[in-house]
Amino acid sequence: MIRRERVALAGEICDDPFVEVPTDGLIFTVDGVDWPFCEFATIVLNKPAGYECSRKPKHHTGVLELLPVQLRERDVQPIGRLDEDTTGLLLITDDGQLNHQLSSGKRKVPKVYLAQTKHPLDAAQIEQLLAGVLLADEPAPIAAAGAEIVDDHQLRLTLTEGKYHQVKRMVAAVGNRVEALHREAVGEMQLPADLKPGEWRWLTAADYEKLGVPR
Repeated sequence: MIRRERVALAGEICDDPFVEVPTDGLIFTVDGVDWPFCEFATIVLNKPAGYECSRKPKHHTGVLELLPVQLRERDVQPIGRLDEDTTGLLLITDDGQLNHQLSSGKRKVPKVYLAQTKHPLDAAQIEQLLAGVLLADEPAPIAAAGAEIVDDHQLRLTLTEGKYHQVKRMVAAVGNRVEALHREAVGEMQLPADLKPGEWRWLTAADYEKLGVPR
């Protein structure tokens, strides 16, 4: 691409593939599109329903198909998984250390979900979720880090673990059912309000601070 004069640095065409360039704050242009230099590619995506969080999807389109090929070829992968029908904040990276930091159950990074329930919510269900419920194949009760009623059929639930279908199973354990699920936040990082379903953007320094993993 450089030999074909498709790459520019600071607005000037670069024709030397071996030129050494400082990477701090570097933005280069390929075919007229600006790209920031990133040692690791880490983005936030507003995941729409109908996409699998898998690099080898089986039943639905893979969520990575929402990204440009330049990112997919960097071998990025989701940090944790959202179910096919779950929407909201999804972090994607090729940084293995960051993936481990945010996925590890030992670090107890909070994830905040908004669940639409089939039946009306009540205080007893909230008390059970906060006290802990016993799930199949789990040796001990699992408690939510936070639970609040938003309205009769909307529950905001904060979890610090990443068990399989955890929100749905916990809500079922208190006698209710999740009809729709949306992830609002990871750590203190909220889903950007201006990010439409299917859209993505690079993580900023402020985002890393809110995740508790400053860069």
